[in-house]
Amino acid sequence: GYRPHHELIKGLGLVKAAAAHANMEIGALKKDIGEAIVKASLEVAEGKFDDQFVVDVIQGGAGTSINMNGNEVIANRAIELLGGEKGDYSIVHPNVHVNMAQSTNDVFPTAIRIACLNIVDDLLVVLKELRDAFLVKGQEFAGVIKMGRTHLQDAVPIRLGQEFEAYGAMLTRDHRRIEEAAKALLQINMGATAVGTGLNADPRYIEKVSENIRKITNLPLVRGENLVDATQNTDAFLEVSGALKTLAVNLSKIANDLRLMASGPRAGLGEINLPAMQPGSSIMPGKVNPVMAEVVNQASFQVQGNDLTIALASGAGQLELNVMEPVMVFNLLQSLDILRNTIRVFKDRCVVGITANEERCRALVESSVGVVTAINPHVGYEVASRIAKEAIISGRSVRELVLEQGILTEEELEQILNPYEMTKPGIAGAELLKGDS
Repeated sequence: GYRPHHELIKGLGLVKAAAAHANMEIGALKKDIGEAIVKASLEVAEGKFDDQFVVDVIQGGAGTSINMNGNEVIANRAIELLGGEKGDYSIVHPNVHVNMAQSTNDVFPTAIRIACLNIVDDLLVVLKELRDAFLVKGQEFAGVIKMGRTHLQDAVPIRLGQEFEAYGAMLTRDHRRIEEAAKALLQINMGATAVGTGLNADPRYIEKVSENIRKITNLPLVRGENLVDATQNTDAFLEVSGALKTLAVNLSKIANDLRLMASGPRAGLGEINLPAMQPGSSIMPGKVNPVMAEVVNQASFQVQGNDLTIALASGAGQLELNVMEPVMVFNLLQSLDILRNTIRVFKDRCVVGITANEERCRALVESSVGVVTAINPHVGYEVASRIAKEAIISGRSVRELVLEQGILTEEELEQILNPYEMTKPGIAGAELLKGDS
């Protein structure tokens, strides 16, 4: 029940137009027929006949059904353009003319690559925007001190801005990773025909068709160095999917962090506020849920599942062809779509609207035993350990106990517990130690 993705149909139309041009250029296809095929193919690429692609995208035959569907749509439209009646294949034949010098085994993989590359470009744009949004928030929250946590236990202080800048750094790597993986899609196998040997394809056609596809798509596509390899193997799709999975995992980690920091509002961490998108409960008045972060989690799970499908399908190839490409392209294009759309709404409806509960963050730091780590170099391990244990047992703050016992002055504590002092390399309040020496 799943129709082929529009970008796949577009890629198929562009491949057919480029092939018809090449066949005309070498004199294998009459000009009037070739021009009609080119025009019809470009109309297919524009989406005018998407409703005529009726075959299910998950199919046997390595994509033959989609290729033949495309051949028939293009042939019948070309017949109309030449003034004939649809179905009169004596004018333009789906196989003889539209599919000239081609095989599903070079057409379909090439169409997949074109489709994926077009969506990858869109994905990289929105991913960069999300990265930038986190970096902007990093600057906005640069002075917000909060408790850092490891093992979900109080550790040492950190600035909220540092956490958000770290998210931006991670997304920068994801951007670079996807951009690099997508380069593997630039090698196409047009002219390989059935098994990569180029049988029934004029060498002049093989040279021209790749050049034509490059021009018509505005993509830096090149003919694969080894067409047998390019026809047999699908690791390029697996490589891209792997990069998408890594992005999905990273996005889910970010979403988990945001949900945790926004937990509450009274009985949780309550360190940040996520924009309210909808009432959170049909039974609990006033409840608001972190729905956009939850969307990111679920989208991530779907992409990870798609990657497993692509891996299994990629490993199921046998000898000269991997016939499982239809399910690979279905899942790969879905992953690209899901990530592109999820990232866009995550940025617009969540990240840019995040605010910090600065006083709550500071209060948690002050009440935490973790700040004793910053005090340790000034008072010694034994004293710091005693203060920490006393704070845990009594429920009083480290600051309160240190001041009460005269271990450090208010001024010294202010310098040691300064947000920037505690959240940069070195000893917080190091100037005090110089004074002691």
